[in-house]
Amino acid sequence: MVTDAEIKRINELAKKAKESGLTASEKEEQQALRQKYIDAVKTSLRANLDNIKFVDEEDNKPKH
Repeated sequence: MVTDAEIKRINELAKKAKESGLTASEKEEQQALRQKYIDAVKTSLRANLDNIKFVDEEDNKPKH
């Protein structure tokens, strides 16, 4: 899970990158934070998709 502080840091680094550029260590930090965010979104999406159940209109039994 990505914390609010980490999201805030992602945004700070993005703003700094546009304004003045990032150092090598900041670029590494930015990449690591972005990957963590992407992984959290994928995990959340997968959990939501796994909970979807299709129901047949005729007998209302879940289909897998």
